[in-house]
This record gives sequence, C-alpha cells and structure tokens, in this order.
Amino acid sequence: MNTYTIVLALHSWTRWLVVIFGLIAVFRAFTGRQGRPWTGADNGMGAAFVGSMHLQLLLGLILYFSLSPYGLKAFETAGSAVMKDAGSRFFAVEHLVGMILAVVAAQIGRTLSKKAVDPLVKHKKAFTWFLIALLIVLVMIPWGIWNPERPAFRV
Repeated sequence: MNTYTIVLALHSWTRWLVVIFGLIAVFRAFTGRQGRPWTGADNGMGAAFVGSMHLQLLLGLILYFSLSPYGLKAFETAGSAVMKDAGSRFFAVEHLVGMILAVVAAQIGRTLSKKAVDPLVKHKKAFTWFLIALLIVLVMIPWGIWNPERPAFRV
C-alpha cells in the first residue's frame, strides 16, 4: 500500500460518515420544524455532519492536488483531453466543484442555525441547507448511476 491508496481508502470510507450524519441531521431538522425545541443533539448532529464534510474535503484536496492521477495531474498529463472524457472530467472537475459547493452549503446551514435565536428558525435553516448539501453529496458520489462507478467500500 502506498500513500495514495491509503488516503483514497480513507476518503472512500469516510463518505459513509457524511451520508449517515447528513441523513440524521436532515431528519432532526425536519422533525424540529413541527415546534420541537432546538437541543444539544440537533447541534451535535449538525456539527458531526459539517465536521465529517470538512474531513472529506481535506482528504479530497490531498488526493486532488498531490496524490491522484485523476486530479490536477490529469491536466498535466492529458491536458484538454480530460474535458472530452466524461469519466476523467467527473473526477478532475465535476466531483471537486460539486463537493466544495456541498461543504459550503452545509457550513452555511450550520452557521445560520447557530446564529438564529428562535428554535423553529434554527430547524428551518438547518433543514434547508443540510438538505441542499446532502443532495449535492448524493449526486456527486461516484455510484455509477450518472457518473463513473467506484467501489462502495474500498479496501
């Protein structure tokens, strides 16, 4: 095993933390819109979701900028040919941009929900932004449905 395969495996496995924490955070925010008070668990799930997204972003940027042949190195070796191939373009551009947007959306939701005073507003802001972030994540994970397929559990 080399550094690339280790970081890639970590990136592959921690996506499940993002998905699980995202589902829980969205569910808690959705159910809170019916008037439930904002609790420490709501705050904690939001923090876990955003924190796991930041970890994923860090691992992804390490892969993109230094280790992966599908990131920045793809442009160095293949140049504009990367943009003509859907699989290469996905990892070199689309996955990166989509996931950065998802992290930004999750962070906006966390910040707005923390700043809001009214519990109902906290839940609404968290629900809206966490749902946007989670949907982007689910679309940009390489499931093989509309983008290149990668293993669900990399070893």
